[in-house]
Amino acid sequence: MTTLDTTIPSPGRSLGPLAPTAGDRGTSLPSALHDVAVMVRRNVVHIRREPSQLSDVTIQPVLFTLLFVYVFGSGVPIHGGSYTDFAIGGLLLMNLVTSAVGTAVGLVTDLTTGAVERFGTLPMWRPAVLVGRSIADLVAAALCSAIVVATGLVIGWRATAGIGSVLAAFGVALAFAYALSWACACLGIVSKGPESAQGIGFIVVFPLAFVSDALVPTAGMPAWLRTVANWNPVSVVATAVRHLFGNPVPPVVGHPWPLEHPVIGALAWSGLLLAVFVPLAAHLYHRRTVG
Repeated sequence: MTTLDTTIPSPGRSLGPLAPTAGDRGTSLPSALHDVAVMVRRNVVHIRREPSQLSDVTIQPVLFTLLFVYVFGSGVPIHGGSYTDFAIGGLLLMNLVTSAVGTAVGLVTDLTTGAVERFGTLPMWRPAVLVGRSIADLVAAALCSAIVVATGLVIGWRATAGIGSVLAAFGVALAFAYALSWACACLGIVSKGPESAQGIGFIVVFPLAFVSDALVPTAGMPAWLRTVANWNPVSVVATAVRHLFGNPVPPVVGHPWPLEHPVIGALAWSGLLLAVFVPLAAHLYHRRTVG
């Protein structure tokens, strides 16, 4: 099979003979996987040509980790351990959540610049654009996670659990990041442009990231806010990561089920997000590109 030509023609340039439509090519598993691999490679090449696109998963994690650990570290007492050990799990989730907006921005950019229209003339599996975007962003999320943990190691954080448990912590965090990327894909599809996608995205993800136990225990919050924070998926996944890292997990008022069973709760949240937003993203994408 040949590599798909994803070059966007300049205005006035002829496309030449009409390429076969998507229906002219079978949707066998090997063909679909090939198309997804091409889309992943395309997104990675774009990042390589413009490395500043990765600022939210390379520079931001370092700044957030240093800022919040040293600003809050002396003022937030943590039962059973240091604030640094408590904070890394939450900072891992906070960075993954805030950087997920990049999925929406990247997808709406393709939709508004004509790239997706060009893909529609090629004999490819149409959902490959969505799947390829989600996998490329998962790779970026893995890089983000590695940078948060590396920064944590430099400032004194340590995981006390075994290597298997630590790897499971990364798996739980990345599973949630992948599921959240599909929700952001829906936002990108319905947005009019990159600016609106970014603006609306941050309005959604910032409360999700901060109304949680990512940076502070929820025990000191007002009762109504504590209830919201305890059921917030970011709190659940952050608690699961801390548990798997062997880091301190402060006692929670009221014993809410998600924080009493954080790993199961984290996987349940990820599964629920995927079950809702994968088919929704496919429907919205089809409606916007095909009608």
